[in-house]
Amino acid sequence: MNHNLTNLGEVQQQVQNMSINHHDRTISCDDIQFASLETMIIDGKTHPINPRAQSMITNRLRIPTNYLRRCSSGLQARNLNHHINKQKEDSEFLIRFDGNEIRAIFTPRYTPMDNLEVLQQLELVSGINQETKVQSQVDSDFLSISIPNDEQTFNITRGDLVTPGISICNSEVGVSSLRISAFMLRLVCTNGMVSQVGHTNAFRHISRRALDEFPQVLNQVGEQAHILQKRFKISIESKVDHPLESLNAFNSKFQLGKVEIQAVDWGFEKEPGETMFHIVNAYTKGAQFEALNPESSYRLQHVGGQILNMVN
Repeated sequence: MNHNLTNLGEVQQQVQNMSINHHDRTISCDDIQFASLETMIIDGKTHPINPRAQSMITNRLRIPTNYLRRCSSGLQARNLNHHINKQKEDSEFLIRFDGNEIRAIFTPRYTPMDNLEVLQQLELVSGINQETKVQSQVDSDFLSISIPNDEQTFNITRGDLVTPGISICNSEVGVSSLRISAFMLRLVCTNGMVSQVGHTNAFRHISRRALDEFPQVLNQVGEQAHILQKRFKISIESKVDHPLESLNAFNSKFQLGKVEIQAVDWGFEKEPGETMFHIVNAYTKGAQFEALNPESSYRLQHVGGQILNMVN
């Protein structure tokens, strides 16, 4: 995964290419049948169900996903059809498709805020343009984009520059709400750190409020940069006697997965040290670990920000 800077136009083009075959339909439960956990039949037409959507439908129908995946396809179908037939006659699902494949399943209360729409709104209200440098990670499940503000760059130590900015993440398939956070980019190694200081700006996909409030929220988050700058400098002066033990404790606290822990170890090995700055850096550097998907990479950036917020 490339964590170097790109520009907004390239990210928009990538997202647009990924969404060419996306479409949504609201489907009555009466019109849904299952051939297996991996196959749904709608109005007589067969649709493959991707693994994330499989988990979503089993959760909606209150069937243990792990149990169902151990069953034969015939038993899967009997379980699923039994429970879908128990839904109220007027029950519906909002189903998100990628071509013929089902990529996500929601109730009709879900309000889509697609990645391309978020990026277009960002350009419209923030004053940035297609050539603006950004750091971005995107796949079919998750988008994160961070926009450094070069005018606010500061030194944490001589020659080690950090640029604050704004970070936005979103998911079209239920992985995350739309989140807007403060961001710090360490220029010497393009480490990015996401930090929610002050209030949390998270918007569930149940209304259009997030896009309506975009300008105000961007301004509020941008004003928080000075708080992070102060904490960065304190972190350099905060000694840690047993950094590896501290990393293990934070890994446990934030419930990191196996690959995420490997990424943190890799990050710390790249720049070891005995201050809180080095602890934070282990997570932000670890976010560049090649085996991570965009969701896990963003998570490590966010954990780094949460740890920095503990520095007083």
